[in-house]
Amino acid sequence: MKIVDYKNIPDEFFSKIEFESLESVAKIIEEVKTDGDKAVKKYSQQFDKCERGDFLINKTEIDLAYSKVDVKVIDALKYSIDNVREFAQKQLATLTNLDTTVAGNKLGHRIVPIEAAGCYVPGGNYPLPSTAVMTIVPAKVAGVKKIIACSPKITPVTIVACDLAGADKIFAVGGVQAVAAMAYGTKTIDKVNKIVGPGSKYVTAAKKQVFGECGIDFLAGPSEVLIIADDTANIDFVAADMLAQCEHDVDARAYLVCFSRDFADAVKTKIYEVGNCPPYSANKILTSSIANSYAVVVDNIAQAVEISQRRAPEHLELCFKDAENYIDKFSNYGSLFIGNYSAEVFGDYASGTNHTLPTNQAAKYCGGLSVFDFVKVQTYQIIDPAKSGKIIKTTELLAMTEGLEAHALAAKLRKD
Repeated sequence: MKIVDYKNIPDEFFSKIEFESLESVAKIIEEVKTDGDKAVKKYSQQFDKCERGDFLINKTEIDLAYSKVDVKVIDALKYSIDNVREFAQKQLATLTNLDTTVAGNKLGHRIVPIEAAGCYVPGGNYPLPSTAVMTIVPAKVAGVKKIIACSPKITPVTIVACDLAGADKIFAVGGVQAVAAMAYGTKTIDKVNKIVGPGSKYVTAAKKQVFGECGIDFLAGPSEVLIIADDTANIDFVAADMLAQCEHDVDARAYLVCFSRDFADAVKTKIYEVGNCPPYSANKILTSSIANSYAVVVDNIAQAVEISQRRAPEHLELCFKDAENYIDKFSNYGSLFIGNYSAEVFGDYASGTNHTLPTNQAAKYCGGLSVFDFVKVQTYQIIDPAKSGKIIKTTELLAMTEGLEAHALAAKLRKD
C-alpha cells in the first residue's frame, strides 16, 4: 500500500477506467444476434469450457443443487433475501401513483414495472450467489413478470440463490454471449427489457454496446472502498475492510484517508501482518490489489471530503468521531457505511441494502441498484376543453416560435 500526503496525491488516484468498445466483444454480440443459441454455445465452450447441450437449468438440476448445499448456507441465503426484500418493499412504498390537477386539468403518473429483467450473476474468480440475491429480489418486489438469471460456471449454491430469490428461469451461460442473448433473445434465452448486474470488463463492454436495444443499470468497473478514519477508528477493522475489498479483483482498490502518518503506518502494518498469513498470503489477487491501493494523510476533514467527492467511491466508510454530523457533506458514493461497526461487507451480504453499486466515479450521477431500477414512472393527462384556452394559446405560440407549424395547428384545432 502506498502512503502519500494530501499535497502529493498522484493523478492515478483519481483516474477512471475507460471501457473500450472491444472489437472481440462486438464480434460476439453480432454473432449471437445472427446465430442465436449456436453462437452462445460456441463461445460458452470456448471461454467457459461449458459442454451443456441446453443452457436452461431444469427442475431436476435445481432440486439436485439444493441437496448439495449446506442447510446453514441455505438459511443464510434466506435471511439475506428477507432483509433485501424488506428494504426493497419499503423503498417501493416511497413511490406512489399521483393524481393531481395543474391549471384545472387532470395530470398524474403511474408506477409500472418493466416486463422482463435479465440478472447477470458473475462466476469468474468466485461464485457470487449474493449477487443473485441483490439483482433478482428487487426485480421481484417491483413486480417484474419475467426474471431470468445468467451465470457462467454456475455452482449449486448460485442455482439455489437464484431459485430462492425468485428467478423464473436460470441459465448456465455467462460472458458477452449471455449479455447479447438477453439483449436480443435466442430460441432458448429470453429477450429482456433491462440487464443488471456486475461482471468483467468484457461483460461491461457488452452492456455498453447493447444499451439502446435494452436498458442497463450502469457501467461498473472494479470494486472499491474509501475509508475516512481518525484515531477513534479500530485499526483492525480498517485493515480488514481494505483487505476484503482487495480480494475481489486485481484491479480492485482500497483507499484510506486519515489524519496522521502514524495511523496510516499502523493500518499498513496490520494489513501486511494479516495479509502475509495463510490463507491471505496465497491470494495473488489480494496481494496485487493491496499493493496498488493508497493511504492519503490529510490535514482536516475538508480535505477528506474533497478527496471523497472527487473519487466518488463505490463504498464509503466514515470511521471518525461524530461522523453522523458530516453526512450531508458527502453526496458522491454508491453506498454509505457510518461508524466503526458498519462494515462494508454487511452491505455485501445481509443488511438489506444492495451491493450492486456504481464504480469508476459513476456515483457522481447515479445510485446503486434498487427496486427503482425495475419500474417506470409514466405520466398521463386529461385536458378539460373548458379549461384549455391558455394551454392552447401557449402551445400555439411556442410551436410557431420553433417553426413547427403542424404542432401549432394540432393545438389551434382544439379551440372551442
